[in-house]
Amino acid sequence: MSFYSDDASADELETLGWYHYDLSRHTAEALLLSNGTNGSYLLRNSNEGAGFFALSVRAKDSVKHFHVTRKGNGYVFGFNEFPTLQHFVNHFANQPLLGSDAGTLMVLKSPYPWRVEEPSIYESVRVHTAIQTGRTENDLMPSAPSLGTKEGYLVKQGAIVKNWKQRWFTLNRYELKYFKEKACEEPIRTLDLRACSAVQFDYSQDRVNCFCLVFPDRTFYLCAKTGVEADEWIKILRWKLSQMRKGR
Repeated sequence: MSFYSDDASADELETLGWYHYDLSRHTAEALLLSNGTNGSYLLRNSNEGAGFFALSVRAKDSVKHFHVTRKGNGYVFGFNEFPTLQHFVNHFANQPLLGSDAGTLMVLKSPYPWRVEEPSIYESVRVHTAIQTGRTENDLMPSAPSLGTKEGYLVKQGAIVKNWKQRWFTLNRYELKYFKEKACEEPIRTLDLRACSAVQFDYSQDRVNCFCLVFPDRTFYLCAKTGVEADEWIKILRWKLSQMRKGR
């Protein structure tokens, strides 16, 4: 059985919105863990040469990698052979269930659209069947959050009693959450940045390294340990706002 690549197949792959070209194993893991959700997946080139690919899938707090091989104009994945790229893509639209030798079961829920060295370690597919049938490529909705995550301790001013308390903040997608401590699982509050109108340095408080987030019903005052840290928070928050305004 011979596997090979040709220019036509390569051009065809480029039309696939979740094909990430030479994205490395490490970067794929970072991308899916930072910005994907459970069941997010992407296709990328394998380092084994032309006609070999890796399907990287987020499974809760880890990322699994599986072989996909081109056979002529078709593709081989697990026990399945797909005669064309379109057949391959339509199969994924049905949210197939994928299982590895290690016993991990994953539903391939959402393609991660489109670019981190890659050891040649793959899990082989043991379970592989479609959860839904009759769906097509049009049912795949490639949508991913904007890149850019950040976390760390900030000191926040209270809403009623204007005292200051240290809180653990996490920024992911368009949500800024703060927790009583880093180890806490449930946030005290989640701020939806889509409602935020401005992020700026603030000099009205009797503290240094302060900045504020302006919302319709309240302005949140936060302080970082250093000016550099405050500047980092402001820059990434402003970038998030600009991305949302562009509709990304």
